[in-house]
Amino acid sequence: MNSLYEINVHTPSGEEVSLAKYQGNILLIVNTASKCGFTPQFKELQNLYEKYQDQGFIVLGFPCDQFMNQEFETNKEILEFCQLNYGVKFPMFSKVDVKGSEAHPLFKFLISEKKGILTSEIKWNFTKFLVDSNGDVVDRYAPQTSPAKLEGKIIELLN
Repeated sequence: MNSLYEINVHTPSGEEVSLAKYQGNILLIVNTASKCGFTPQFKELQNLYEKYQDQGFIVLGFPCDQFMNQEFETNKEILEFCQLNYGVKFPMFSKVDVKGSEAHPLFKFLISEKKGILTSEIKWNFTKFLVDSNGDVVDRYAPQTSPAKLEGKIIELLN
């Protein structure tokens, strides 16, 4: 893969969508989980999305169950949980693997563009990748990094 925009993903209902749909926007791509200590970050992610979506900022959530089975079984359960408990309105996608041989091409691309501190592999839920309007991965953030702390960088990219 040479470009983020060549990658296709699936909505929770199974519809295939090209990430080219988001070209020209600032993206924050996050592997999420509904039953994790970091799950309350959904609230901050939603707040950022609401605050900056009209300026071209979009959060893309990708549920993952690879870390201690902290995700619901079905995409329907995941969506209901996120919407009911955190008011999530940003795009959420089908559950994916983010590491290992079955990792989704999106996450293979992201980690090839931005390595982690000790390894390129994603180590836990709520690893965040910030992508500029050209599709370049500009930053990678650890799970414990609060989404609110990314606001300055988001504003910088929007301007």
